[in-house]
Amino acid sequence: MVDFTLLWKAPEVNPINHKARSLPILNPINMYGRVINFSWFGFFVAFWSWYAFPPLLTLTIAKDIGASTTDVANSNVVALLATLIVRFVAGPACDRFGPRYTFAAVLLLGSLPTVLAGAVYNPSGLIALRFFVGILGGSFVPCQVWCMGFFDKNVVGTANAFTGGWGNSGGGITYFVMPAIFDSLIMSRGLSTHVAWRVAFIVPFIIIVTTAIAMLLTCPDTPTGPWHERHRHAQENLASHGVQGNIVTVPGQFGEKASSTVASDDEEKKIDYEDTGKVTATADHEAQMGKQEMLDIARGEVIQKPTWKEAMHVIFSPQTIVLGACYFCSFGAELAINSFLGSYYITNFPLYGQTATGKWAAMFGLLNLVTRPAGGIISDLIYRRTHSLWAKKMLIHGLGVTTGVFLIIIGFLNPTTPSLMFGLIAGMAVFLEAGNGANFSLVPHVHPYANGIVSGFTGGIGNFGGIIFSIIFRYNVLKYGRSMWIVGIMTLVINLAVSWIRPIPKGQIGGR
Repeated sequence: MVDFTLLWKAPEVNPINHKARSLPILNPINMYGRVINFSWFGFFVAFWSWYAFPPLLTLTIAKDIGASTTDVANSNVVALLATLIVRFVAGPACDRFGPRYTFAAVLLLGSLPTVLAGAVYNPSGLIALRFFVGILGGSFVPCQVWCMGFFDKNVVGTANAFTGGWGNSGGGITYFVMPAIFDSLIMSRGLSTHVAWRVAFIVPFIIIVTTAIAMLLTCPDTPTGPWHERHRHAQENLASHGVQGNIVTVPGQFGEKASSTVASDDEEKKIDYEDTGKVTATADHEAQMGKQEMLDIARGEVIQKPTWKEAMHVIFSPQTIVLGACYFCSFGAELAINSFLGSYYITNFPLYGQTATGKWAAMFGLLNLVTRPAGGIISDLIYRRTHSLWAKKMLIHGLGVTTGVFLIIIGFLNPTTPSLMFGLIAGMAVFLEAGNGANFSLVPHVHPYANGIVSGFTGGIGNFGGIIFSIIFRYNVLKYGRSMWIVGIMTLVINLAVSWIRPIPKGQIGGR
């Protein structure tokens, strides 16, 4: 039976890292409730601003600045380039400085080009500005890493899926909000079209800045305190439960001989095995856990400062590559389709106009409110039932293959009947977006001591998929059906090609 009180009452926590074992998402007073709500809302406003151009771009903005269809397509591709760079950088930055500061920095940096949208007067300016607005897309990485640091393995997939899904819905909300703001400025304020669309971009700027400042003022770095003290707190929590362990100061070298003295707070720490047995919870809301499991957590799941050697080891491991490959297909396709869906609908249903096609295109992004969380929830349920990471992995590939089939069908049919088109797009979106949630349900299990690097790489490769797929749409202008089936075939083949690789490295400590 589902215990709905877990949505607001103080959660049970892991005794070593104090990660929550439930999601008090309806309790913003609780520390864990604040973090999960700031995580999704921060990504939501970033995604809204990142995709604020497409709802007004095809007709209003393009006409005002003299942009051709090719210019619009080029700007959609360029909008993903900065995000690609920022996501790769944000991962190591999360491990080094902490996800909260990284998150706020990305939001504040991305807010500046957002408010400068009014300075665009030609296609070149549009392309340049959309490149820098793309910084906001990098906020996904600290959003996910921050959640991973506050929620334990039994619910982290659900937490990541909710924050990612509700955040992604900003890409759907923008199709409602930006035309509504634009229309309001014309009808209520009497502004011209030339001025109204420029003023509309001030709204997301204000909300982004407010969110970033509130995040810094009201939320902590980790459940145990400041980011730079996370190792010391883990060591103290071990000791408070009667668990003794030696400390190794070389990051990533689990087999090194243990040091005879305790390392300083700034040095990387890993805990060696030393005792087994059962430990009873010694504080309110603490889960009962064996000493062996506590040592595994302290040794394998406390985030380490990234080194170049360790980062390369993590990035080029087959397991990280699998996560990136699957996200390349799922999130990459979502980004590309989100950019071109309004134009696709206008091409096939020209009588609908900008506002009506925008509302139908919004459905694709808004489904993230349900579909991406569903992917994470199902993944966590399967894991709790089977205790198998293979089950989580097979769910990802199953959703990916089904998505590929839907895309192929849409592409070859290229529906000109609205009900058929909208129905197929909705069906495809369910599996595609659930695949995003399932993917980031597995991410926390793979190299958990380097969550930032794994998340940054996976998110970056997803964004790279968006670029590749957007280029496919770019060179098939007005032939959107062809682009759909090409993306579908790639999604199908890539998922099948990596399905045989084991979910986590053999012998990995932690993350199980």
